Amino acid sequence: MTQDDLISTHGPREAMEYDVVIVGAGPAGLATAIRLKQLATEKGSEVNVCVLEKGSEAGAHILSGAVMDPKALTELLPDWKTRGAPLNQPVTGDDVLFLNETGHKRTPDFLVPRNFHNHGCYVISLGAVTKWLAEQAEAAGVEIFAGFAAAEVLYDDAGAVKGVATGNLGVGKNGEPTENFQLGMELHAKYTVFAEGARGNLGKQLIAKFGLDDGKDPQSYAIGIKELWEVPADKAQPGKVVHTAGWPMDNDTYGGGFLYHLEGNKVTLGFVTGLDYKNPWLSPFEEMQRWKTHPAIRAHIEGGKRLGYGARAITAGGLLSLPKTVFPGGALVGCNAGFLNAARIKGSHAAIKSGMLAAEAAFSALAAGRSSDELADFPAAFEKSWLHTELHQSRNFKQWFKKGSTVGALMTGIEQWFLPKVGVSTPPWTIHRTQADHTMLRPAAEMPQISYPKPDGKLTFDRLSSVFVSNTNHEEQQPAHLTLKDASVPVRINLATYAGPESRYCPAGVYEYVKNEDNTDRLQINAQNCVHCKTCDIKDPTQNIVWVTPEGGGGPNYAGM
Repeated sequence: MTQDDLISTHGPREAMEYDVVIVGAGPAGLATAIRLKQLATEKGSEVNVCVLEKGSEAGAHILSGAVMDPKALTELLPDWKTRGAPLNQPVTGDDVLFLNETGHKRTPDFLVPRNFHNHGCYVISLGAVTKWLAEQAEAAGVEIFAGFAAAEVLYDDAGAVKGVATGNLGVGKNGEPTENFQLGMELHAKYTVFAEGARGNLGKQLIAKFGLDDGKDPQSYAIGIKELWEVPADKAQPGKVVHTAGWPMDNDTYGGGFLYHLEGNKVTLGFVTGLDYKNPWLSPFEEMQRWKTHPAIRAHIEGGKRLGYGARAITAGGLLSLPKTVFPGGALVGCNAGFLNAARIKGSHAAIKSGMLAAEAAFSALAAGRSSDELADFPAAFEKSWLHTELHQSRNFKQWFKKGSTVGALMTGIEQWFLPKVGVSTPPWTIHRTQADHTMLRPAAEMPQISYPKPDGKLTFDRLSSVFVSNTNHEEQQPAHLTLKDASVPVRINLATYAGPESRYCPAGVYEYVKNEDNTDRLQINAQNCVHCKTCDIKDPTQNIVWVTPEGGGGPNYAGM
């Protein structure tokens, strides 16, 4: 049954009215909500704010390194320390390592570029910080509905966004309602703020509908694959921050590792691979496992125990790929728009700041009696902010690395170390990119195959055991949320030309090619394994795979990530 059929049979959908509806209870969405309530308190007015979160609770789907710059949080909640924010471990030291297969070179401290300086920052669990932010928002009167996924953008007769609808519950694999069927609900708002994270399902639709990326560089993405470890006490170095470049990536492939020591003998580590890679035989998951075997990384975690695993796409295009962030009736904030600073490997401070700026624009509009128009004050305020200055300084970072890791490292050193030393705060040149990530794969026959070692189950692992410790779950009877525009394309094009790259770029074992009874090939989609990283939606060379919102509450349930 179509959505219209379901509504005509079971509807109409109930509707709730708010001043502002926010999609996504991550740092950006919660900062938007908190700032709106702060402004209402300051002005002695009322603003009704609702936040929808597809995860089972705020923070369940949050995945980041993370080293957090507290600058924006301090602006939002100056008393965050006394409120008990889980920023417990200050950074105590930075190591920037260039790896070869067996050894490494450490960058002397005086040569470390400014983008890798982490003095004053904290090693955190961003999931824990997000959960704490949700508590602050609820204490301020924000309504947070966890386990409810925003599945549809609603428009008024003039074409402006008027809110969202949550997904239906109790739909079977065949698309028909079961005995537990429940129609989704509409949430109407004067303004709707989309804070879904990288490659948000609704944000992607809005960018296309309103042409928000017209005249912008194509967005650039990476996949970050992360693990959480508990290590022996004699290996714990609380506050130590390690970043690596080089091996196991070749010179033509963007990638690098991170390893951060938390408090309590915990280590969070991971590997980031640019999704503009060319070789379809490459597996970001396997590269991360291989990276852990390097002596410089192994030394931190060997003898420890892996506690958690996750993966998430990262919006890495920066300022040059940032779409227009406003449209009639709403705005994009955080990684849904692409405010992350890839050069600093940081996005939470940018997400919080963008949410605050959007909130201030929305509150001014509401106070003036406006609704459903463009919040032009938001992009105007962003252009005058420290966040714009920071992103402008780093605007060329990913473009240089497209020219090779040697050129990337050299030009990052020039832009982030040499120029500031001679009093030039921002590079006087701009480098653009013209190709989307999904166009970059070369035919498998033209590229060298990569042989990855088998996992040992102690330091390195397979996909399925990794998905298990991500606490991922989807109801098996719900419709698959990983859809194909044309079911013939995977075998006819992806397998024939690119040797089935989805079976390697997915970090959760969702996609596998299997034989039919007549020995023909077919793509099997194990949607229940999906950790919502969005890599398939980004990297599929034919853009035939479309990630749509599953039932609310499904997906990973990260703990301590």
